[in-house]
Parts: sequence; structure tokens; C-alpha cells
Amino acid sequence: MINEWQARQQIIEVGRRLYQKGFAAANDGNISVRIDEDRFLCTPTGVSKGFMKPEDLCIVDGQGNQVAGEKKRTSEIKLHLSIYRTSDEVNGVVHCHPPHATAFAIVHEPVPKCILPEVEVFLGEVPLVKYETPGTQDFAETVVPYVHDSNTAILANHGTVAWHKDLMTAYFNTEIIDAYCRMLILARQLGTINYLGERQVGELLALKKRLGIHDPRLEMDDCDLCGNSIFREGYTEFAPDNKAFPPPEACSCSGTSPRAERKLPEVDLGSPATTAPSVPSDPEALVKLITEQVMKVLGNLPAGAVGANGSY
Repeated sequence: MINEWQARQQIIEVGRRLYQKGFAAANDGNISVRIDEDRFLCTPTGVSKGFMKPEDLCIVDGQGNQVAGEKKRTSEIKLHLSIYRTSDEVNGVVHCHPPHATAFAIVHEPVPKCILPEVEVFLGEVPLVKYETPGTQDFAETVVPYVHDSNTAILANHGTVAWHKDLMTAYFNTEIIDAYCRMLILARQLGTINYLGERQVGELLALKKRLGIHDPRLEMDDCDLCGNSIFREGYTEFAPDNKAFPPPEACSCSGTSPRAERKLPEVDLGSPATTAPSVPSDPEALVKLITEQVMKVLGNLPAGAVGANGSY
């Protein structure tokens, strides 16, 4: 943890960046830092994050009671405190409304994995958390199931929240998630989203492990690396579906390993008595027939496109 004066300076700097990047319009957003075991420095309510002064900030205890500061503390401090109570390692929390990530929140579109290396390494799973009225305890509790296994979440119909061992990393993760969502929106307009394969994702997770960054996929022996969500147990009545960015077919997030043997599609060859072609005696004609039938089943070649010697 950092001392109170350093924490005040960091909150002012993060607030200025949020405002300048359009992540916190008008008086939106809130920021906090743990300054000791049961005291937290946070932003005030009704003040633009781009124009705060160190003396504007408030201090609250672990129950949200304001113990210092002339301005009233943010009404959403309960969200921050729920995160701090869930993990002793968290020392900084940033909540705001970055436009591109919030667009995902509005349409309830889960953030896909296995596309961009930086996101795999620094964010990993970004859960989409169900909506509750901001400022309430119910709202504060929505993110609790995901605190240990993630560092950034999208709040349905609201915005984002990021947490980390230090405030600046929580802020940088906020930048990363909005940049990623912007890239996805742009890429979706251009064409098909291309996913990384299991080998590539495994290499990124190995790098993540070497860097000392936690990812629950590292601890799961039977894990669908690029499936819908590794937090499916955390979703109860709110289970968002991928609409614009469905995962690859092989990744169903069914809880079974993608290494399992895939079942080939069924092919209807018809009734042998009525549809089976006669077998020619000429070897070249036989090769042509077999090749043509195989290519027809695969759907890659129209009938009649195979030469007499089996070429095409």
C-alpha cells in the first residue's frame, strides 16, 4: 500500500485521465484506494473527475462510514468495499463508463476470449455482471463471485469496474478493455472474427504464469480455453449469450476438454438399393467415381468436375 498523500495524487491523476478519455462524462465514475487495513480514500459525489483537487477526496471505513473529508463520499463506495472485503490483495478500484465497453454492457454481449494476446495476458476472463440499481448493496454484491478470478468486469447496462493490487494497473486495465471492445466493434464491421487456436492460447497462458499473473484456466485440467465463460457457475438467473461474437464451434464451454475427439458430421448416403452407383470395371473410371463421390460428400467439388485419371 502507498501512503495517503501518494494515494491522493494517484486518484487525481487517474480521474484526470478518465475525464480526458471520455470514460467519465460530467460527474460520472468513482475511484478508491486502500490506505490501511480499514480505511479507504475515495472520490466525492457530484464532482467531475477531471477537475478534482486532493482536498476534495474522502476517507471511509470498511463499512462505508465517512470519517474524513468535507465533501460527501461517492454513493457507489459499497461496490468498492465489496471488492476490498473479498480480496485482501486489492488496493485500488476504478469504476467508470468507457463508451465501447459500455456498449457491450448495454446489449449484454459477453466479451470474447482468445482473440488478442494482450487481453489474454493482462485481463483474461472479463465477466458480464447482472444489473442492479447503482449505489445499493445488491449492486455492490454482483461482482463478488468474480473478484478472485478476474480483475475487470463489465456491469450490465452500466459500465465497467477494474481492481488490482495498485490503482494505476486497475486504470490501465480499464483502458485495455475499452480499446479491446473498440477493436472488436471495428473488426466485426470489416468481416469475420478470427480466433486463436488452443496451442496459441496455451502459450499465452504459459507466458502469463511466468509473469506471475493469475488465471483460473491455469488450474483447470479439463478446461475449454476459448469457451463462452469459465465463470458459468457464477451466472445464475443472468446468463448472457454471445450474439455478435460467438466462440469457435469447437469451443462450447461445456466443461469438457476441447482435446476430446470431435464427432464427424453424419452423412446420408441414401438407400443402397436405389441410390448406390454401379461399380465400373475400368480402373481409371473407378478412381474417378471414388474421387468424385468423396468430394461430393465433403461439399468442395461439384459432380462431374473430376477428370478420368482422378485429377480435378
